This record gives sequence, C-alpha cells and structure tokens, in this order.
Amino acid sequence: MSDAVATTQPAPANALIKVPPAKVGLSTSSVYPETTSSAFELARRLGYDGVELMVGIDPVAADIDAVEKLRDYHGVPVLSVHSPCLLITQRVWGTDPWAKLERSAEAAVRLGAPVVVVHPPFRWQRDYGRTFVAGVKRLNETTGVTFCVENMYPWRTPGGELKAYVPGWDPTQEDYSDLTLDFSHASTANQQSLELAKAWGSRLRHVHLTDGHGSMKDEHLVPGRGDQRAGEVLGFLAANDFDGHVVLEVNSRKSESRAQREADLAESLAFARLHLAAPVQAHYAVDSSGVTSAV
Repeated sequence: MSDAVATTQPAPANALIKVPPAKVGLSTSSVYPETTSSAFELARRLGYDGVELMVGIDPVAADIDAVEKLRDYHGVPVLSVHSPCLLITQRVWGTDPWAKLERSAEAAVRLGAPVVVVHPPFRWQRDYGRTFVAGVKRLNETTGVTFCVENMYPWRTPGGELKAYVPGWDPTQEDYSDLTLDFSHASTANQQSLELAKAWGSRLRHVHLTDGHGSMKDEHLVPGRGDQRAGEVLGFLAANDFDGHVVLEVNSRKSESRAQREADLAESLAFARLHLAAPVQAHYAVDSSGVTSAV
C-alpha cells in the first residue's frame, strides 16, 4: 500500500476508535475506459458502499432508466450524481447549463441519491456564471437534493495562469452552503486538502478521494501516492464525525490490465476504511475484576 499507511501513528493503548457515518463510494469515472456497468459490478464485488454516477462518461451513464436497472440488479446504491459539466460532457443532456442541473436533480431524486456534484461555470459561460451562486442556492432550496460545488484549479499555461472558471476556481470565499473537496484539484492548485477541510468546516459535505503531485495536469492518483496527506484528511474528517460521502475518483486509464485496475480500486477502498477512523480517549476504566468505572 502507500507510504502514508506505513507512517500512520498507532492509537494510544487506552484509546477507542470511532468511525464516522460517512459512506465510501466509487465514482463510475474511476473505471474508465470500462463502462458504468463495470463500475457497479466492481463496487459490489470490492465492497464499496455505493457509486457516484458521472453523467456522460459513457452513453449508459446518461440513460437513467439503464442506471436504475444496474442499481437494482447489483444492489449497489447511487450515492451521488455528478452533473455533466466537464469539458467532454458539455453537450450531454443539451447545452443549457441550468437545464442540465435541473435534470441532474431529477436523476438524483429518482435514483435515491441525496447529492449532486457540480463544477463552477467556465469563464465563457458568462450568463450562467453571473447567476451561478444564487442559482445553486435556489436549487438547494427547491429540488430536495444538495448541490455541492467542487473546488477546481487555475489553468496554467506558458504565458501564466488562465482564469478558466467564474466566479472562481476556489469556492472558499463564495456563498455556497455545501462544498465538494477534490484532493487532486487541490494539488493542482498548489493547495492542501487538510487546510481546505479545516477552513470549510460544516460546509464540506462531499469528498473526492484521490491524490496528486502538484502537476499542472489534474492527475487523480490513487490516494496516498501524492502530496495531499490523504490519510490525515480522512482522519480529520473522522474526528469531526463527517457524515457525508467519500467517493473514490481516480484515473485508472493507464492500468495495464483489468487486474491492475481492480487492485488499485481495492487498495483505495482499504486506504479509505483504514484512515476514516479516529482515536478517542476512553472515559472509563475496567479493573482486574471486570468492574467498569468512570475516569
């Protein structure tokens, strides 16, 4: 496994371990170029708590009838829906960004997913960008699902940084009530996920578990293989009783085989389970006769 696992400090001998109610999910994008169907099958077999549907990653992902059948067949819940707001999904479910978000909410309700993940608008989506903050607030109030805005990163070019998102790539200072923390995006932005988690507090409702080395490219590494101290972040969430979702979103396109991809997804799940726990001091003691008393 990763170096982060090996360097984790053991809990004190008199400590208890608490595990928060957070569920650990698998993004359907993590199996690409395999299919959405493969993601459901792997999530079930490896023991993930559910999946995040990346709408548009393949034709099946945009067909909610088909997704519903996969959910029921495999018995794997859909924890969240990622709206089709990537560059490669700009034409999935039409081109009107607000209509896409409304449809994402409808899909989430139908699939039983409480969360929709959305990126901030691209800078060329001027009208959308001008009303985005207020529009997300409206959707949160009217759709019955929680829209979690994701942190992004500046696009770096030989000529300098390009402002690619409006109102901005860092949602920290914007008036969003619910946020998604993506560790790889934080790395690309030269930020630390632990500091963002602390700064966001209760606004942090959703996590994309991954990693990065600070490259100008969005790497989406297996957690523990980059610079984001992913294990520490999960431990911090556990200590604060995080009850959102922790969704693995890694790039497995370079896997040499199906077996390698599966091994990486299994390692990532084990990493999440191991670190999504925190020591708590015991408030009682047991003497040699087995009697419990407060301390």
